[in-house]
Amino acid sequence: DNRTGNLGDTVQISKVGDDKIEVVAHTQFSGRYLKYLTKKFLKKQQLRDWLRVVSTSQGVYELRFFNVVNDEADDDDE
Repeated sequence: DNRTGNLGDTVQISKVGDDKIEVVAHTQFSGRYLKYLTKKFLKKQQLRDWLRVVSTSQGVYELRFFNVVNDEADDDDE
């Protein structure tokens, strides 16, 4: 209906298990656009600095944590 947040019947979002969300689009839906929307949501929730969107296979995307290196541990070794 050309309104923000109104997906209608063309896109279905469901929870699979405890830690997965499944998005099924019945129309042509670009994976790049889904990645863009995910990044936009993460930024709004202030999680963009900690999570990244990774494509594991064709049409499958996962959120993964960035590898954070502890610089203080390196200083103790010197």
